[in-house]
Order: sequence, then C-alpha cells, then structure tokens
Amino acid sequence: MHQMSDEEFERAIEEALDGLPPQFLEALENVAVVWEEEPSAYHLGYEGDEWGDGAPWSEADDEGVEPWDAAAVNDGLRDATGDERDGEGDLNGDRLPDDLLGLFDGLSLVERADGYEEDCPAVITVFKGPHERCFGDRDEMVAEIGKTIIHELGHYFGLDEDQLAAMGYE
Repeated sequence: MHQMSDEEFERAIEEALDGLPPQFLEALENVAVVWEEEPSAYHLGYEGDEWGDGAPWSEADDEGVEPWDAAAVNDGLRDATGDERDGEGDLNGDRLPDDLLGLFDGLSLVERADGYEEDCPAVITVFKGPHERCFGDRDEMVAEIGKTIIHELGHYFGLDEDQLAAMGYE
C-alpha cells in the first residue's frame, strides 16, 4: 500500500497521460480525465436510495438501512489483481471497493456516430483510494494509473470488457 497526497496523485495521473501514445490523445474529443478519492454509490451502479444517502461510507440512516452493503457489492467481484475477493472488511467490517480503479462515463465514439451534441464531455474517473490500497509503490501506481486510463479510453473507443481483457487491460 502506497499513499500519495492529492498533489502527488494528480502528478501521477499527468505522468500516466504523458506516457500515452500520441495517437490516443489526438483522437480524444470532449473527454475529461478526473480523479476522486473513492467510488460513490453512483460509480458502483446504485440508484436513488438503494444505498442510503449516497455517501459511500456513511453510517446507517435513521430508518436503520445500512447504506454500505459489502456482501451485495463484493459478491463474486475480483480485485485489481484478478483474485477473487475474500470478503474481509476494511472499514467497520465492510470492504472498500478495490476492484474499481477507474470508470468511463459517457458516449463512446461508436455511439457518437449517430449524432452527438458536445454539451457534456465524456468523463474518465480515476479512483485514488483503490490504487493506493492495491499497489505497493509510486512507480507501480503510475504504471497502473496508465493501464486504468488506457482501459477507460478503450471504452471511449467502443471496446467492451472482453475485448479489453483480450488485449491485457482487465
């Protein structure tokens, strides 16, 4: 586990972006690369009140509904190394989501072919906490941030999870 300050993490993302092939960067249109500390309920696919108040690691709400259901989120998931999770907890007995290192949110180039209004950019979000928990040193983190960005760019270019896995970007 290697922890970085926010500024160090931003520099690591910049280094990873600088290391991308120029043809990838030249092909991007209206795409933002941002980072967040941890995935939110939205990032994990929860809607509305499915996960309490939407704050990732909040306590149970007034009605006794536990917003963070580790069993539901972790069932059958794999961590960033591809190993099946053991379900052990990291925070108050609940496991933080280490398997979601990044997320592409937007329309792929394939979807944009049918017409696209450039109002809203596509967003690639890189998650700091899971990278810190999964990788042991700065060099490894920068390399993995680069892989995460390439994986999410693959979605922008229209590739699905199976195609990305076949290319070595699981």
